[in-house]
Amino acid sequence: MAVHTKTSALMARGCEFLGSEYAILCGAMSWVSERNLVSAISNAGGFGVIACGAMTPELLDAEIAATKTLTDKPFGVNLITMHPQLFDLIEVCKKHGVGHVVLAGGIPPKGSVEAIKANGARVICFAPTLALGKKLLRSGADALVIEGMEAGGHIGPVSTSVLAQEILPSLAADNLVFVAGGIGRGEAMAGYLEMGAAGVQLGTRFACASESIAHPDFKKMFFRASARDAVASVQVDPRLPVIPVRALKNKGTEEFTAKQIEVAKKLDAGEVDMGEAQLQIEHFWAGALRRAVIEGDVESGSVMAGQSVGMVTREEPVAEILASLMAESEAALSNRAAA
Repeated sequence: MAVHTKTSALMARGCEFLGSEYAILCGAMSWVSERNLVSAISNAGGFGVIACGAMTPELLDAEIAATKTLTDKPFGVNLITMHPQLFDLIEVCKKHGVGHVVLAGGIPPKGSVEAIKANGARVICFAPTLALGKKLLRSGADALVIEGMEAGGHIGPVSTSVLAQEILPSLAADNLVFVAGGIGRGEAMAGYLEMGAAGVQLGTRFACASESIAHPDFKKMFFRASARDAVASVQVDPRLPVIPVRALKNKGTEEFTAKQIEVAKKLDAGEVDMGEAQLQIEHFWAGALRRAVIEGDVESGSVMAGQSVGMVTREEPVAEILASLMAESEAALSNRAAA
């Protein structure tokens, strides 16, 4: 068993909070972070997180139950704050004794943090700014994740390195803050731990693990990609807002730009009203992530990936990914100590 004395010491608070051997969370990736990958990560010493996404309470109930048959280690559940059945989903987590609930996608609605904590679970929230981070902690969040724009999927406008410099010095000494976005190697993880992070969160690095159910063609696209292939979605017209999403360039991303131009022209011509125009933009990607991950349609589907995708070159077991991260971190910290 490899010993990672320095890394483990810096991770101690995060490990105690999560109940895992390593303070390394897997980012909740819809259709990817399901029972197989989540249990594999937790079994290997990390902290797996189920991506609830648009699941109904019944589907989440079944997913948590199935995950529990595959691991007896702690894992969490990521809930989207805008989900119309959020409080029902919280009750499902309570039923199964889920110890950690991650709230993502916006400011938690009134009563949601309290409802989770009343069940004895701990609440992890995403904080895109220092001010919001402080507010979430005052409102009862037990830990924060700060995620930079290098991440895959829905992103904010600020890079991970800048967020870390802005938020960690102010909050990390007295609070648990996990850093996410663009982390692909242990050296980067070590840097954030030295800055005071309680741990890190990675998504892209785990998406193509051997235990991931993602389609082989989805994984092959990751293996061929470089950092610059993972691009943020472009907004063509300010009247037609687009929520920024980072994904690999493909025919779908090109068609989305063309679709925005087409809809904007219809709007100018009075062929559609504003509501219909915005609806057409929103509906373009409906079901696109599932098409890519599950069906392998990597041409028109949404192949969400972070900029660390260039470091994903082959399929590896989760245990090997975690071992590499820890070894790289330990080597970096040891080299600095010896310098």
